[in-house]
Amino acid sequence: QVQLVESGGGLVTAGGSLRLSCAASGRTFSSYTMGWFRQAPGKEREFVAAVSWSGGITYYADSVKGRFTISRDNPKNTVYLQMNSLKPEDTAVYYCAARFGRTTVVTGSEYDYWGQGTQVTVSS
Repeated sequence: QVQLVESGGGLVTAGGSLRLSCAASGRTFSSYTMGWFRQAPGKEREFVAAVSWSGGITYYADSVKGRFTISRDNPKNTVYLQMNSLKPEDTAVYYCAARFGRTTVVTGSEYDYWGQGTQVTVSS
């Protein structure tokens, strides 16, 4: 069982930056692929970024490529999402997710554990 707790959300003006963190419980954090997803009001949840167990492989949605960076610190059981050049369309609840195994995937249904989410609001 893995518990995930996100933090770092908030209100920022367009062009600003935020860094989200996701702290995971358990001693096998390095066995999990980690991902970030988001859901805006009235929209379906969408993939944002994923990172492999080692941190060596990353994937990004086209909408955030070049602006967001996912990383992980295995000794600290934490995954991060650095968000730069934020746009109003980035406004959403951001969720951290964990998938047991070393195959990096981008489909939400393949993730095993989810955090409670953190709100990110970007004003124009």
